[in-house]
Amino acid sequence: MRTLISLQKGVAGDPARRFRIPVDFELREGEHLAIVGQNGSGKSTLIQTVTGQLFLKSGTLMLDFGAHAGRYDSDNIRYVTFNDAYGTATSDYYYQQRWNSQDSDLSPCVADVLGKEKCENSLWKDKIYSLLGIDNLLQLPIIQLSSGELRKMHIARLLLSAPKVLILESPFIGLDAAARRLLTELLQQLIAETPVQVVLVVCAPQDIPSFITHVYPVEDMQCGAKMTRQEYLAGETLSARREEVARRQVILPQSAGEKTLCTAETIVRFTDVSIRYGERTILDKINWTIKNGEKWSLSGANGAGKSTLLSLVCADNPQAYSQNITLFDRRRGTGESIWDIKRHIGYVSPEMHRAYLKDIPAVEIVASGYYDTIGLYRRLSDEQTARCAGWLDVFGITALRDRSFVKLSSGEQRLLLLARALVKDPDLLILDEPLHGLDVLNKARACAVIEAFAARAGKTLIYVTHYPEELPPCIDNSLVLRRND
Repeated sequence: MRTLISLQKGVAGDPARRFRIPVDFELREGEHLAIVGQNGSGKSTLIQTVTGQLFLKSGTLMLDFGAHAGRYDSDNIRYVTFNDAYGTATSDYYYQQRWNSQDSDLSPCVADVLGKEKCENSLWKDKIYSLLGIDNLLQLPIIQLSSGELRKMHIARLLLSAPKVLILESPFIGLDAAARRLLTELLQQLIAETPVQVVLVVCAPQDIPSFITHVYPVEDMQCGAKMTRQEYLAGETLSARREEVARRQVILPQSAGEKTLCTAETIVRFTDVSIRYGERTILDKINWTIKNGEKWSLSGANGAGKSTLLSLVCADNPQAYSQNITLFDRRRGTGESIWDIKRHIGYVSPEMHRAYLKDIPAVEIVASGYYDTIGLYRRLSDEQTARCAGWLDVFGITALRDRSFVKLSSGEQRLLLLARALVKDPDLLILDEPLHGLDVLNKARACAVIEAFAARAGKTLIYVTHYPEELPPCIDNSLVLRRND
């Protein structure tokens, strides 16, 4: 049985990305692997090490893809990272870009991107498009895709390339329940009908599909021994630790001394709100009223318009001025600035995570929430600095205080963005898939923090997730959006 990837006693040349003990790793013919570990444990670094992306100080890396392999390693190994869920932010990308329709003319469409991949099997291509729902997206500019639709496009692109090894990091992030089932089905068919071998990088044991044969556990920059899926699941004990974390009393930092309760009676009111981009209708005559103190869930399939709707609430979408929208008892377009609106709102979203790739210390990421900026451009008061430290402590990430945001794991980044959304003690907290990329323990911690914050007087909450079990118990209203295909 051929060994496709073999790393023996591997030690990375970069000390900052070096495992505590030399790495032994192998992927043998017929195996499908899951690499499982908590946020910051070193999962992505392991992938970069065993695929040759990191220079080795010592050890032996061997890659053998057989007689019909591509010329380059990049032809044989394809890798979808966490950030590909949102698309890689280029130098000309800006946070509100998705909502500005004039930029769509400069953006390639889905068909252009997928057309660059050579797929010799037209039946397989049709199957990929059908199962992932790509057919309805082909003529859309990629800038207009939701995070879930972007995820589908990137996965389709890699499947079309027919690699020998397909590596998917957090493969189910951003996908609704139906899309998650279809992706699992597609991967199972891919394994059955082609020689490709699949490696999944996940945070939670429940994200390990049945077709996975072996697991590599990763913890604290150490790679454990390979074991069968059954062996791993039999010894998995995180569920008990999750309950322990969830039971702990959460003590939030005190509210700002100058903070007063929001007196607005109506936080959000939409009256017959419709949003269109070209011939595509995203929202069609939406009526929605949120009263002060209410806790709402917002749900719908990928592409149903959830993020577009929230962009109107957060003053990020220029089409808001042509709509009948009231925020905090004030009609949009009556003289208020976007900063007058944003000062009331704490917000986490896939678009925010995509845009926020700043090479600045973690504590400055949190502090930027005071000013709703992408980066920190003002000096903080002693009180503000203390509250930033308090929110780092609440989320258990004090040790990250001085580390660069771009050098952290995706889960650690998400915890910092949650702290950023909460630091100014907002009246309206909007959480769009807030638990993306978090491991079991950090999900439990974040859920406890969100519930404690929502219990404060005068707090209004909008919560978006494709996982109903993640909704906090305080939710008392719901809005479900349906696609306008």
